Amino acid sequence: MTTFRPADPTGRQVALRSSDGCVTAQIAQVGASLRALTVDGVALVPPYPAGSTTPGASGIVLVPWPNRIRDGKWTQRGETRQLPVTELSTNTATHGLLRFRDYLVTESKDGTEATLAATVFPQTGYPFHLDTTVTYRLTDRGIDVEHVVTNVGADDAPVALGTHPYLCFDAVDTADLVLRVPGDTYDILDERLLPVEEVPVDTATDLRSGARLGDIDVNRAYGRLSRDAEGTARTTLTAPDGRSVTLWQGAGFDYVQVYTTDRYPGRPLAVAVEPMTAPADAFNSGTGLTWLQPGESWSLRWGITT
Repeated sequence: MTTFRPADPTGRQVALRSSDGCVTAQIAQVGASLRALTVDGVALVPPYPAGSTTPGASGIVLVPWPNRIRDGKWTQRGETRQLPVTELSTNTATHGLLRFRDYLVTESKDGTEATLAATVFPQTGYPFHLDTTVTYRLTDRGIDVEHVVTNVGADDAPVALGTHPYLCFDAVDTADLVLRVPGDTYDILDERLLPVEEVPVDTATDLRSGARLGDIDVNRAYGRLSRDAEGTARTTLTAPDGRSVTLWQGAGFDYVQVYTTDRYPGRPLAVAVEPMTAPADAFNSGTGLTWLQPGESWSLRWGITT
């Protein structure tokens, strides 16, 4: 008798491994999500059980907008459009249009790189046509991620992009990690988690010098990110023994959303550090929104390293 084995709800699993075996990653086909990352055997992305759906948008690509759009309705250039509402609790459209899409996967021969591609076709509330790719490349100490969005339609297309990785430090309790975020401003949110005003950080919200994750509860977008001489912004998690993991953001990723939760499987506390090109509801505010002309491409990079 043949035993039925259900397909994984996150699709095909792509395993990457460096030539020396020191760095490994797992990418899920659905949502092109970063499902696992290890360096020297130390987990930097919290895994979740095989056969389960993606918890809390873990690792997925958020395109053509990150976060939420109020009531799913947006107005730009004199046109008002209505997207399907996908989060009933806030009556918003969340996390773009490819969250549950199965991407086309192309792997390198040496197993250190994979490119996942998906198309945003014109549809209700978003009558624009985009080709998107995300390439995951292993480095000596982590992973480098590159996104390319190309407008293949006939009209200018509004686009914002984000990604939703969670970070950890192997067996270290996430509550004991110190989080540092290089944001000079943050968005005040209303009861529906939509931005009301961007203001300078204050004593309660300033994470530039760091705070122990067990002492804070945060779901907040930071802006005006401090960058190094190369134009890179860095958010870090530091363990009590001094080891650290860094999520870096290249040009164009001008915001970072930090989100803590007690609902990630197998972890009493988890933290997402989400690079974004625009804050929530950018399709209405216009803040951080990019308009791609027909035939124009947009490239963005971020990564995780120890």
